[in-house]
Amino acid sequence: MANYDKNFTDELRTRLSIVDVVSRRVPLTKKGQNYWGCCPFHNEKTPSFSVNEDKGFYHCFGCGEHGDIISFTMKSENVGFVDAIKELADMAGMKLPEFKPRDPKIVAREESYFDIMERAATEYQKQLFTPAGAIALEYIRRRGFTDDMIKKYRLGYAPKNNFIANKFVNTRQDILIGTGLCRRGDYGMYDFFRDKLMFPIFSARGQIVAFSGRSLDGSEPKYINTSDTEIFHKRKTIFGFNFARENIHRNNRTIIVEGQIDAIQMQCHGFPETVAPLGTALTEDHLAILCKANRNIVFCFDGDNAGRKAAVRAADIVLPFVRDDSDVRFAFVTGGKDPDEVLKNSGTDAMRAIIDAAENLTDFLWNTANNNYVVSTPGGRAQAEKFLKSETDKIADVALRAEYENEYNSRKFNQWHKWSRKPQAAQVSVPEIDAITRNTLVFITNKFPEIAERHAEFLAKLNISLDGDAPDMNMDARGAERYITSLKLQNYLKKLREQKQKLTTDILRGDADDDARGRISAIDSEIAKYTEKLEQMISE
Repeated sequence: MANYDKNFTDELRTRLSIVDVVSRRVPLTKKGQNYWGCCPFHNEKTPSFSVNEDKGFYHCFGCGEHGDIISFTMKSENVGFVDAIKELADMAGMKLPEFKPRDPKIVAREESYFDIMERAATEYQKQLFTPAGAIALEYIRRRGFTDDMIKKYRLGYAPKNNFIANKFVNTRQDILIGTGLCRRGDYGMYDFFRDKLMFPIFSARGQIVAFSGRSLDGSEPKYINTSDTEIFHKRKTIFGFNFARENIHRNNRTIIVEGQIDAIQMQCHGFPETVAPLGTALTEDHLAILCKANRNIVFCFDGDNAGRKAAVRAADIVLPFVRDDSDVRFAFVTGGKDPDEVLKNSGTDAMRAIIDAAENLTDFLWNTANNNYVVSTPGGRAQAEKFLKSETDKIADVALRAEYENEYNSRKFNQWHKWSRKPQAAQVSVPEIDAITRNTLVFITNKFPEIAERHAEFLAKLNISLDGDAPDMNMDARGAERYITSLKLQNYLKKLREQKQKLTTDILRGDADDDARGRISAIDSEIAKYTEKLEQMISE
């Protein structure tokens, strides 16, 4: 087994939360100081698998399995120590130290791949400043790229001919094909990238593992990327992450934009924590990597329908990674612009205003439900509720999921119901509501919105505002239900007594009809009946 420096494995344990590592394989629920789930190493129905985040250990009280992130990865993935370290290092975005022994053939092949990619990038860079690359150079400078930016990100140009195939004619064809730069056709080797503006794609450790080529003649697709190879996996590679990684830690957030040019411009104009997926395919693997670095994410999309749809998909993917200390937000660039155009035409302050105005995840999902469904109708509200439930169900943290559900239940009660919480003109005579009663009703409305909604018609007639906060009343759901019911009974009894008083006055004045005494008798029976109910409720 290869030996790693203890400092490196200790750094892995520091960078990676054992809860994050284990929860990729085992659904966990926090109870007390620990997280619990069903053990992945033996069959069980009752969770006995405990994870302690502070100490960095797991322990199964059923089968006795015990260990840390390294042993868990080895056992759950059925891999050796080296592969476990590699996987954890990728998750943490850390560079692996050299270790021995290694298969010399694998080492040689990887070195060949990296060497070819490095040399190809250098050749592409040179071509950008030749007459053949004039159109590409003019295009990228028109997009606001300085020579320093071109040099830092190693932009280049792939000529129209088989430039790489000819340049590496003495290289073994299987190795050249393995890089993704060339393919074999009926007439020999040919270049995959031709007449393209070239963006090198770096691994988290700064090695060139692939390229992204942009068309210059308006043809579609606008971008093509290297196909997956031994050293490049599109689903697990994030454009600009090698440049942004330290700034993500320093600025305590990641900004995700849609394109490579946007990412570079953002990094160079005050937002060095910016990255982009390759193409438009943001994946769970991308977010798993980014969430290991930092769980605070700002998604920045175009404000058109396509951008909104991309944002909803991003929310779908990020929800399983959300924790109670996450801050996920959504910013939208409107007016048919993208971050590159905003920075070029309006400057960094305008872009910062867009980022600062980003919607938090809670509001984004709520607004999406309201915008996509007709919530003024019962059917539309039902559809919106299903959407919100399907989204919140993706949250792995049980306590956080419950808080999202409570928040949306409160909003549904406050905003979707036909009655308004604002003061209304009273339709019937009702008693003045004292401060204690109002505070109690505000507490019930905020704490038990589903109970308040059941009594919405009654509460709407009280002519009071139920907005704001109230002191904790130490009241459970049963007590809240009984409290509102008792208020309804008191108001009903008051109404009955007012009716009786009016009828009695009419009789004394001689203005009553023949049925007045019979109605008074019926009212007395009602008063007796509901007074008894009220007294029963109070005495229980």
